[in-house]
Amino acid sequence: MTGKEPKWLNSREMKAWRAYIIASRRLLEALEQDLEDHDLSMPDYEVLAQLSEAPGRRMRMSELAEIAMVSKSRLSHRITVMEKAGWVKRQACTEDKRGSWAVMTEKGFRAIVKAAPDHVQSVRARFLDQLSGKDQENLAVLFDRIQTGLREDFKNEA
Repeated sequence: MTGKEPKWLNSREMKAWRAYIIASRRLLEALEQDLEDHDLSMPDYEVLAQLSEAPGRRMRMSELAEIAMVSKSRLSHRITVMEKAGWVKRQACTEDKRGSWAVMTEKGFRAIVKAAPDHVQSVRARFLDQLSGKDQENLAVLFDRIQTGLREDFKNEA
């Protein structure tokens, strides 16, 4: 950001921004709470979900960091925690020697298989059921646009 005078939010913009911030924080807190019975956090679940859908249930750490839009060091810390839980392991990348793979273990796969039905039910009840089909389509378009811009900013900062 620059040192220029900010373009202050008008009342419509402020209402939209505050509604988004409050709803998104409360939604994420509720989803996090709903995963507590499975001893998973939302970041754990997100990593396991990505790995469960990847070929061989493994991804390059750099690719996983980019998809999750987190720094490599933050992802490395998360993977360390998940390794201690037995959900993932790291493997050296034989192709370039510098990179490494995050690999889902069988224990990690069982954890996400067990948590997924409760998580999906929570997402449906707390989010999707509050929206019409058209609302869902509109949100997908809007947030895709926002995340695309943020992804570009993230790439420039990484």
